[in-house]
Amino acid sequence: MGGISITGATKRGFRAYTLSNYKEIPQIQNFTQEQQEDIGIAARIFPFRVNNYVIDELINWDNVPNDPMFRLTFPNKDMLLPPHYKEMKHLLHTAASEEEVQQAIHKIRLTLNPHPAGQLDKNVPELNGKVLEGMQHKYNETVLFFPTQGQTCHTFCTFCFRWAQFTGMKDLKFASREIETLVSYLQEHPEVKDVLFTGGDPMTMSANLLKRYIEPILEADIRTIENIRIGTKSLSYWPQRFVSDKDSEDILSLFSNVTDHNKHMAIMGHFNHPVELTTDTVKEAIKNIRATGAQIRTQSPLIAHINDDPVIWEQMWREQVRLGCIPYYMFMVRNTGANHYFDTPISKAWEIFQEAYQNVSGLARTVRGPSMSTDPGKINVLGTQEINGEKVFVLEFLQGRDCRWVRKPFFAKYSPTASWLTDLEPAFGKEKFFFENTSTI
Repeated sequence: MGGISITGATKRGFRAYTLSNYKEIPQIQNFTQEQQEDIGIAARIFPFRVNNYVIDELINWDNVPNDPMFRLTFPNKDMLLPPHYKEMKHLLHTAASEEEVQQAIHKIRLTLNPHPAGQLDKNVPELNGKVLEGMQHKYNETVLFFPTQGQTCHTFCTFCFRWAQFTGMKDLKFASREIETLVSYLQEHPEVKDVLFTGGDPMTMSANLLKRYIEPILEADIRTIENIRIGTKSLSYWPQRFVSDKDSEDILSLFSNVTDHNKHMAIMGHFNHPVELTTDTVKEAIKNIRATGAQIRTQSPLIAHINDDPVIWEQMWREQVRLGCIPYYMFMVRNTGANHYFDTPISKAWEIFQEAYQNVSGLARTVRGPSMSTDPGKINVLGTQEINGEKVFVLEFLQGRDCRWVRKPFFAKYSPTASWLTDLEPAFGKEKFFFENTSTI
């Protein structure tokens, strides 16, 4: 624990704002009635939660509504398709019953692909014939675990591909309290090397709750488990979690305990914009985490209106390396929620990645992307080529439901508008991609 400090950081308490009280945010008082209403209409469909740290230290209110951190955290009317916006506004202006409003909301949400990439029906494992809700096992070496108490976040991202987790759609929510079942599953599946705690955000849990999930894995001494990961946005949205919260020292001690058990502790830090790395609090939080022996790997999707600029990515990767973090992934926005507003064509994404990548040092070139987390696996875009007179995308699997697919290149017809695997067609006259016909492997 040497070198860890929790002094000198802001000790202001956490305060959250949601649909029920967002008009109490001081800066919102300067908005017109229409601007306030538009936030409220969008927040009826998409989850909305923001806290005082984001409001006071990350958003440039002089640049609203164009400020990237504002767009990252406040839903806006353009996230809704025009017919959906019109329907919601009409219902709210005609004093429709709450039942009618909720029926319309549910109907709209179901059109937004609330659980992409086969999460509900293809990734859920079984043990002794019992379906293990709150877990996903898509790739051989990694199990995802969704702790029940971690199914919220300090602030919600407007682009979040797990938005259905936070909207009350209970039949579309992953969560589990059964740590004993997780341990038993890991003991029976030696192919699993990594356990990834995700959500929501596990770092919204208290240190004592988080210990109840992680320490049993350590105590079980499962030799095949090499890495424990935590997917979190807390470094950006509430870095006080590792600095000045009342149990910050206990959180850091837990990380040290993992490394003391000869396991690799990996914090999968979600940073979407360089401004998230600028405060004294986040810099101290990164320093404290690294002092435990844990490493921080950073990832983000490429998000239209927020970070679709190579200069932003270059700045972000450089600063992450300077602070001791490891750039890990540039993702494509998943085909869910308001992806019509946030997504970027594959061709443009590759150009942004390449321009940013070629301007950073080798230490930042650990990053991979642009990558699509699709139903068959994580597909990386290697670029475009012209082969035998046909312009194509060159693609490969970084992860696959079948591990034999990994690093196997394949080709898709070039399209300037395609933004997801489902928008692509096989090149060279083929009817299917190789992974759609397993007999060709």
